[in-house]
Amino acid sequence: MVALLIVLGIVFLLALYCISMYNRLVAFRNNRENAYANVDVQLKQRHDLIPQLVATAKGYAAHEKSVFEEVTKARSAAMNATTVNDKVVAENQLSSALAGMRITLEAYPQLQADKHFSKLQDEISDVENKLAASRRFFNSATKELNTAVQSFPSNILANMFGFHKEPMIEIPQEDRKKFDEAPNIQF
Repeated sequence: MVALLIVLGIVFLLALYCISMYNRLVAFRNNRENAYANVDVQLKQRHDLIPQLVATAKGYAAHEKSVFEEVTKARSAAMNATTVNDKVVAENQLSSALAGMRITLEAYPQLQADKHFSKLQDEISDVENKLAASRRFFNSATKELNTAVQSFPSNILANMFGFHKEPMIEIPQEDRKKFDEAPNIQF
């Protein structure tokens, strides 16, 4: 009788441990989704400002049409992405296109002096800073989830219930070289 109670006690404790581990995985997944919702808010603001910035800049730089078309196309792809993972890829492409646009716009001093353009640029800079903070939080939440999904013994439960390693927001491989180079500053 005592042995049966001990076995039942161990099974009960093991069940509690598994439930606790499962709830922890769910919390990490929800934290990641919440973190991406914060990124989404910043992306929405970014997407709303981009057409204004592009329209203002187009007036000054009509012959740089391909740069603006690339930004517009990347924005459209980002807005149409449906899953978190698709959004991560699309937003990385949009960030890349915006970086190209910034480089192009540096060639137009009259545009940089325009107060409307400067205000839009300041707003986009503010959104980009908030977006960077949101992305860091998202990557942190993703790291927590991935660590739990890959660590023993929670990886056993994770596999049983369909939890898997999730991608982080990263710089696309093709852009890494660009960001590894020191900026060329001239006076």
